[in-house]
Amino acid sequence: MQRSQRPIVIATWKHGYKATQKAFDTVNNNGLALDAVEAGIRVTESDSDVRTVGYGGYTDQDGNVTLDASIMDHLGNAGSVAYLKEIKHPISVARRIMEKSNHVMLVGDGAQQFALQNGFKKENILFNQSKKDWLEWKKNKNAIKNLISEDNHDTITLLAIDKKGNLAAACSTSGLRYKLNGRVGDSPIIGSGIYVDNEIGAAGATGQGEEIMKSVGSFLILELMKKGYDPQHACEEANHRIIKKYTKIDFQVAFIALRVDGKKGASAINNGFSYVLAQNSKTTINSIKGII
Repeated sequence: MQRSQRPIVIATWKHGYKATQKAFDTVNNNGLALDAVEAGIRVTESDSDVRTVGYGGYTDQDGNVTLDASIMDHLGNAGSVAYLKEIKHPISVARRIMEKSNHVMLVGDGAQQFALQNGFKKENILFNQSKKDWLEWKKNKNAIKNLISEDNHDTITLLAIDKKGNLAAACSTSGLRYKLNGRVGDSPIIGSGIYVDNEIGAAGATGQGEEIMKSVGSFLILELMKKGYDPQHACEEANHRIIKKYTKIDFQVAFIALRVDGKKGASAINNGFSYVLAQNSKTTINSIKGII
């Protein structure tokens, strides 16, 4: 299969627009796909208007903001972090774990200690609005539904191809609103939240993390593509394997995929999902109809 020599970036949700532009600028100026996905994710992690990623993210049930992230390069190297507190850019901590340790994943206090030892600083990432929202939620806990939508859009996931034809993927999240203390979703789980096989492509996920983890969704998509599925049908099949387990579905799962030749795919279980695509110096927001 001919490898794309034109840079391409794809990201989950409309809120990924600025991240996509940043990542595309990086690869379009001869940057590495790995640098691009990290730079793009950092944009979203800094944006307090994005309520489920980084600074500005919703709290867990105890009022704490805890962050998860992962990153993977074209060589199959990976790093991830989970249940990280008081560090603004978990995606950069994940990359540092990948490059400066013998591990793939660090969590909780150990992840924070590693971050501090590697030049990161403690910061208050509890946005004032997030604290107000949490206090309001405590008064009436049944008022919040966690159906993933444009208003509660969960993960930012980015996939990129650089001018050398190499791929990388990254994602970051503060997780579901008012999750149980200690809950970790799919985002930092290599093979679930993201996966890269530089001979095939890259895939990433967003939505109900528990369902994505149980299906190892991103790895599944790459395996389907290896068997000959195009990216679109691979994403759809990954969702169908989740759907068939239920008679009623009140959650969202969506996947994006990028093949080495530049072909793309995106699928969502329910309506309301969108992805951002940057290629040929043009960035577009694309809405996806659910498959149920």
